[in-house]
Amino acid sequence: MKEAGGRPNIAAVAAAAGVSVTTVSHVLSGRKPVSARTKAKVEAVIEELGYRPNPSARSLRTARSESIALIVPDLTNPFYPLVAAGLQDVLMSSGYLLSVTDAALPSRALPEVVRHVLARRVDGIVLATYGATDNDIDKIRKSGTKLVRLGGRFRAEFGDIVRADDASGVHDVVSHLIDRGYQRIAFLNGEPHAHPSQIRLEGYERALREADRPILPDLIHSGTFTRAGGAEGARALLSRSPRPDALVCGNDLIAVGALDVTRQLGLSVPGDVAITGYDDIEAASLITPALTTVLNPAREIGRTCARLLLDRLAGEYDDTAREIVLAHRLIVRDSS
Repeated sequence: MKEAGGRPNIAAVAAAAGVSVTTVSHVLSGRKPVSARTKAKVEAVIEELGYRPNPSARSLRTARSESIALIVPDLTNPFYPLVAAGLQDVLMSSGYLLSVTDAALPSRALPEVVRHVLARRVDGIVLATYGATDNDIDKIRKSGTKLVRLGGRFRAEFGDIVRADDASGVHDVVSHLIDRGYQRIAFLNGEPHAHPSQIRLEGYERALREADRPILPDLIHSGTFTRAGGAEGARALLSRSPRPDALVCGNDLIAVGALDVTRQLGLSVPGDVAITGYDDIEAASLITPALTTVLNPAREIGRTCARLLLDRLAGEYDDTAREIVLAHRLIVRDSS
């Protein structure tokens, strides 16, 4: 039995393996348990016949597109491609394709991006952008499209969320600097409206309060989660008198921009000023000095988001919203 064009179809695989079409489908999707012996037999026949699933036919049968969309705030930030890789680790083995949309593209407001993605009738959305409003999230949920949010604050009515404990991560890096004897510890943050900025600022302030240190507004600077934003903020903070002796940065890109400025000003790191980041992107260990930072497990965040979506798509979980908080880790390197 073959499809038009001479390709073997799923019925041919089932007949050759001596199993039902349903069993072959379970082996292909990986969503239902199949004995190791049966699985091996079906996979051998698939290889022998050169069978490849027809995504279009399968989508017609299931009334699904078998695609998942990831919406990110800035695809040039190395954190988000790692999230995408984690999603793909899980989705590909279950027959889903991943598409990535950058909400930071010029003239593309998030509501427009959401409309565009929903028009493609994707089965699920991972919303990683921190500019999402209640209306954006409500529109996705009312469409019936499964949603997992990456980061932000948990609200049961907005569905599942996966995040690292950002407040504790920044708390740990500030405490590390206090233990090292730094006195004027500044915070160089991203966009003030962004959830990561707000949550990481809370961690910075909590660490200072616990150490009986004052929270000084002139040592807190908000900008953007970019290298350029880090350079601009570092230039402003390092022009203060007295100058801060440590810069806690809201992510690693900000920290790289801050390091650019210290070189321009002839300041040594960590001798004149310590600099720390957040995320532990690959560049953090490659730059000089190597960057003290907090591991934000991007790839595992992506994998976890995918598992939550697949649970709901397969009907294996249809209960209240879940909040999954993944562990962070302080990584001390040469910049502090």
